[in-house]
Amino acid sequence: PENNPDTPFSFTPENLKICDAIIKNYPVGHEAAAVIPILDLAQRQHGWLPISAMHATADLLKMPNMRVYEVATFYTMFNREPVGKYFVQICTTTPCMLGGVGSDVILQAIKDDLGINPGET
Repeated sequence: PENNPDTPFSFTPENLKICDAIIKNYPVGHEAAAVIPILDLAQRQHGWLPISAMHATADLLKMPNMRVYEVATFYTMFNREPVGKYFVQICTTTPCMLGGVGSDVILQAIKDDLGINPGET
């Protein structure tokens, strides 16, 4: 798989400065609360979020790798595999499926029009 600890990643000097600014928004002793914005920055830098970026985030925030994994795997905003040029997400929870035109109808229209299924490019 492409997402493995050997995937090269390190924050750019510019992004390290941004990380420092983000961390300063949190009280001393609660720097780990910056995990979401820093993971987002790592993903924006790399295009997706490899394990090596999660490790760099954990090191930066002085928190266990597992805690960073928990956050990265919980939120759908983090792409743990490379994505295509155009990344489309559709809410498929029950509230999104309800109503006149629910997400299931939208998903079917995309499948029919583009000829792709969820997870494909």
